[in-house]
Amino acid sequence: MKTNRIKEIEAYILSNESVSLDSLCDIFKISKNTIRRDINGLVKKGSVRKVYGGVTAIIKPLIPFEERNIKNNYKKMAIAKVASDFVNDGDVIFIDSGTTTLNMIDFLKNKNDITILTNNLNVIVNALPFPNLNVICTGGRLIRKTNSFEVIHALEILKDYNINKAFMAATGISISNGATNSSSLEYKLKKIIVEKSNELYLLVDSSKFDVSALMTYCQLSDIDNLITDKKPPEKYIEFFEENKIKFSISE
Repeated sequence: MKTNRIKEIEAYILSNESVSLDSLCDIFKISKNTIRRDINGLVKKGSVRKVYGGVTAIIKPLIPFEERNIKNNYKKMAIAKVASDFVNDGDVIFIDSGTTTLNMIDFLKNKNDITILTNNLNVIVNALPFPNLNVICTGGRLIRKTNSFEVIHALEILKDYNINKAFMAATGISISNGATNSSSLEYKLKKIIVEKSNELYLLVDSSKFDVSALMTYCQLSDIDNLITDKKPPEKYIEFFEENKIKFSISE
């Protein structure tokens, strides 16, 4: 369908930042006239702009952490509560940098002997009052817009830890581009956590579906459980069933 094709073209451009028209024609098996019409629609939408011989993504500036934390906070709290139910006493978990994952701390304070690895400053601060939460910080350079640490030697720091469960955030998700992130500084750490974790949980509210950001850090088929606030679109439910992925709804 034309609508699906245009979404896939948009996601591809956003993921690759800059693409030639010839490449888009080859990848999507369509004529130059067709790709020009599709690109004109995306230009009007404001997600891409034309350049000589191709098209480039319009990357929206990363919204500061505190501003994102206010938006849809009740949904984020509900998703975090469901996610926390998957944490068992004695677990070693990773809590990603994100305004949804941050809220998990409120629901972990009554669990026993939880070890939390994190690159997020707010997770560290929020866990301070609870001696049952053992916190290990990845360290590194503080990125103020995300309140997270850029980990220079992520693999070296994390190689000795066995992570039972990772609770990950994303700027957007799609079937074609997987879980995506706007911060290139966090990208490498996210990929390593995906590889190191026994179970992968993705926490996203319904506004994140069919959204692609700058970089893909994992495919949807890599996750074990998706936690969101509403029933996902039917195409996602079919994809989850085909790939044996569980999903949980906080409503």
